Amino acid sequence: MAPPVAVSPLIKTARWSALLLGMLYGKQRFDYLKPIAEEERRVEEAEKKLREEQERIYKQLSEANSDTILK
Repeated sequence: MAPPVAVSPLIKTARWSALLLGMLYGKQRFDYLKPIAEEERRVEEAEKKLREEQERIYKQLSEANSDTILK
């Protein structure tokens, strides 16, 4: 095996800079998307409650309609 080659300081600086810029971009993007995702979760939760209420009402109506003397 060949001994490891010394990496140029310019390449090292460029790699570290790219890493830090990527982290900064990721943080900025996360901060941008977080409120949007929270709003979507809130809307989805409200829709779920409404859907469950409609299912409960439908179930009660179907049980009320199935109660007959002919059972």
